[in-house]
Parts: sequence; C-alpha cells; structure tokens
Amino acid sequence: MKWKKNELEQYIGAKEYVDTIIIPLLPFQLSDDSTMTKDAFQREVLETFTNELELELTGRVLLTPAYNYLKTADKEVEIGRLKSWTDNISNQPFHHVFFTTFDSAWKKVERDLPGTLLWLPGITKGEIDSKEMQTVIRSQVEQVNELIRTYWAE
Repeated sequence: MKWKKNELEQYIGAKEYVDTIIIPLLPFQLSDDSTMTKDAFQREVLETFTNELELELTGRVLLTPAYNYLKTADKEVEIGRLKSWTDNISNQPFHHVFFTTFDSAWKKVERDLPGTLLWLPGITKGEIDSKEMQTVIRSQVEQVNELIRTYWAE
C-alpha cells in the first residue's frame, strides 16, 4: 500500500496483515552541478523500483513517502531522525522496517539503523522509460522481493 488516501484507508482496515514498511532514502542537493542530474535520475529509478516492489508485495507492505536528506549531512544526525520516524510508527503492527537506497554511504552506518538497509547498486545513467532500464529495475525488484520474503519466513 502506498501513502495515498484510499490505500491508507485500506491499510487501516487491514493493518493486522500489513507487517512490513519500506522507507526510501533519497539524497538531495543543489550545491554540486556535476551530480544534480545523476541524483535526479537515481531518484526516479528508486521511486520506480519501490513502487514496483510495493506492487509485488501488496497486502503486507506499506510504502512511506521518501525520506529526503542532504547528501552532505552527517549520517549520525540522519540516523537520529530516522529513529524518530520509526519510533512514530512503532505503535503500528510493523515487524519489519526496510530502508531502500542507492547511496552507499548508508552501508557504513547500517548497523545503527532502526531497520534493515536494502542498498542497491547505483544506476547512474540511462532512460527511465527504456526497455533496458525497465528490465534492470524488474530484475532488482524480483531479487529484493525474494529477500524480503526470507525475513517473513523467520
């Protein structure tokens, strides 16, 4: 389920079945012209990826709005903010919290995250609507889908 009025109404009525939350982590910055277009492209790819993943796992997953942060921000500060997010949702019946990102900087602090990091190798260029890009995204969705299902089996 996505963060949309009608889907949240469904969630409220079926929350005992929705035990997993996915939080996309998206960096943002305007200070570096050389990386702006790459960052924007990765944002598009991650949004497409998480939407497809949510569709595959409909009924057990809630996809939150993206968590935006400055790329140059101190990750320890951002972990504190993420803990506030997860503390806020802790009164809901979520047993699994997954963070999705292309930003490899999160790998260095993943053990401090209040959930499981799903770091995806960065796709830095291409056309989001191309058949090749859709194939790559589909492949990643299938792999992450299988991984999340292993957490459910525990």
